[in-house]
Amino acid sequence: MSLQKILGQVPLIPVLAIRNPDHAVPLARALAEGGLTILEVTLRTPVALEALRLIREAMPDITLGVGTVLQPEDMDRAANAGASFAVSPGFTKRIADAGRYSGIPLLPGVATVSEMMLVRELGYRALKFFPAGPMGGPAALKAIAPVMPDLAFCPTGGVTTANLAEYLALPNVFCAGGSWVAPDALVQAQDWKAISDLARKAIAASGR
Repeated sequence: MSLQKILGQVPLIPVLAIRNPDHAVPLARALAEGGLTILEVTLRTPVALEALRLIREAMPDITLGVGTVLQPEDMDRAANAGASFAVSPGFTKRIADAGRYSGIPLLPGVATVSEMMLVRELGYRALKFFPAGPMGGPAALKAIAPVMPDLAFCPTGGVTTANLAEYLALPNVFCAGGSWVAPDALVQAQDWKAISDLARKAIAASGR
């Protein structure tokens, strides 16, 4: 199954910055109970890979990715920790090459049409559109669709419950990414029920 089809099984991928490894498993369980079973653990904190390992060991059936991949070595570290896919905020040729030859697939980030053309030449068809809001939101992706109809996107950055359905209604969007379903205040308070509720609300708002 292609990465696009795998990620497209959910309307939203929670983008997680886990600061305490003790929160990793209960957070993942709360999101899964709310219906979001594909998660992205970002490499924005020192405990990210530890958190990823803990989730993988406790919840082997969920699809677990690593985000904020900035260098090829990050993909190897993530694969060894149990990640099933990787996401980069942008791309370089080294990152793109690593995504082709690594043991896990890469969702490279793009922000402009020129970047889309470059990464398309390198063989990618499923891309992350980031930062989606500042770069034009749904209107930008709608304009791009007829120009490069073979590209599909996961918009992230500025996606909210209010505009999620608008993004997902576009034919070139297969899912979206967002951090609002796991806000830091709720995670630090360990309010897992509230996080499950936010996941359910996101699914309800998606129109799927």
